[in-house]
Amino acid sequence: MYEEQQQPAISPQAAVEHGPLAGFTVGVTAARRAEELGVLLQRRGAAVLHAPALRIVPLADDGELLAATKDLIDQAPDVVVATTAIGFRGWVEAADGWGLGEQLLARLDGVELLARGPKVKGAVRAAGLTEEWSPSSESMAEVLDRLLEEGVDGRRVAVQLHGEPLPGFVESLRAAGAEVVGVPVYRWMPPEDIAPLDRLLDAAVTRGLDAITFTSAPAAASLLSRAEERGLLSELLTALHHDVLPACVGPVTALPLQARGVDTVQPERFRLGPLVQLLCRELPGRARALPVAGHRVEIRGHAVLVDGCLKPVPPAGMSLLRALSRRPGWVVPRADLLRALPGAGRDEHAVETAMARLRTALGAPKLIQTVVKRGYRLALDPAADAKYSVG
Repeated sequence: MYEEQQQPAISPQAAVEHGPLAGFTVGVTAARRAEELGVLLQRRGAAVLHAPALRIVPLADDGELLAATKDLIDQAPDVVVATTAIGFRGWVEAADGWGLGEQLLARLDGVELLARGPKVKGAVRAAGLTEEWSPSSESMAEVLDRLLEEGVDGRRVAVQLHGEPLPGFVESLRAAGAEVVGVPVYRWMPPEDIAPLDRLLDAAVTRGLDAITFTSAPAAASLLSRAEERGLLSELLTALHHDVLPACVGPVTALPLQARGVDTVQPERFRLGPLVQLLCRELPGRARALPVAGHRVEIRGHAVLVDGCLKPVPPAGMSLLRALSRRPGWVVPRADLLRALPGAGRDEHAVETAMARLRTALGAPKLIQTVVKRGYRLALDPAADAKYSVG
């Protein structure tokens, strides 16, 4: 498993040849394929904080799945919708364990089988079956449109579920006259170890994250639920509204966040690769870039780009830099900067110490000017002063 990081060291080579996500920290809430997503993010320079928001429990011994399987064997469906590769494989494996595998496959071989996406098609074909159709978009909405267009009144439709609900899908089929049989192959449960999720939650509310990725609706719901349990829901929602980018793999995943009024970003194709590509565009686009003392300074989550060169900055230094950048070119009093420092207390000497370290990290001391007996200011280029003088 890849290593979790919050404030990673950046090698000299990475400071020169950095990826588009260098200087940003991204939270990963996935339980499944978390390593794959983490590696994709790290290859593009991001620091990754992984905290599974849930765990997937197979239902091989669950009476609900057994009952649904027997029901479908006894009374054939007209249509079967396979939604996930891991779920479809799990269903066949569970049936094998009950001695019903051959009967299930024989029954599925004679019905209209729809597979959502290429991975599901692969699982279907590995079981010796052939799908009749699969949407190019990998979207359940397109599957629903096809079913409604061909008509489902009086037809029996089996839908293989994968832990998370399919809002509107089952209801729309039933409203159109279908008899829908749900096949629950997996169930979402809270993580066995809640500590990593609490660390991610703390990092989000303290702005230690620049983005959080969600690959399932239950993961998003689980994070919100845990925040509510800890009395941090309001703080989390504020962070997601203003500072921490919530990135969802698709519209269904985003529903729990949207229900709380949180806007999310989503890729056009609901896959991990496009999700990472989306972050590669969105996060650099949200970074503050300023012309300071003849340099271009771009402020990222835990690092700064100075003329395109990546400079890792300690957390206290980043807090000071953000406070200065809110009113670039204006003098910020030491007392205000002290309040910006995490846990600094009342000693303004802490500001001087953190400022010295910040200047060293930036490698360009003239970026920040000391204004005697008043405070500090970003040395904004004269041509830019007029732009920012209104605050």
